[in-house]
Amino acid sequence: MTQVAFHFNVEDRLHHSCRLVRKGIAAGSSLVVIGPGNVLDQFDRELWALSATEFLPHCRASDAESLVHKSPVLLCESLNGIATRDVLVNLGQTVPGGFEAFPKVIEVVSTDEVERGPARLRWKHYAQTDLELVKHDLGARAAP
Repeated sequence: MTQVAFHFNVEDRLHHSCRLVRKGIAAGSSLVVIGPGNVLDQFDRELWALSATEFLPHCRASDAESLVHKSPVLLCESLNGIATRDVLVNLGQTVPGGFEAFPKVIEVVSTDEVERGPARLRWKHYAQTDLELVKHDLGARAAP
């Protein structure tokens, strides 16, 4: 059964997602990051800029098949034709079709109210499918 983890009240959504990818790679996981093209473009730049001393190997689903097969992180706009990996990180505003094929889905939600509304709808969708939902409130960590 798929586990869905929501990371709420994140200050910088893309930076936090980069850190999640780094943690996943270190644990030996393979990941898919899904979102709209413009968000993936920004995320790609963030992955390159996360650290001056490390490289987080990643590629686009449209890259050469040999590269896609070797890369632990795959960036894509749709899950159509994408082989299942260990973790799906959703940077989109809707529930990705085919998410249930992944053992773990991570939703990253910033403090921006524009993002929070669609995130609430995604939460409701996942809850209605009787999946295991895990809540990580990062705002609580920052509170005194």
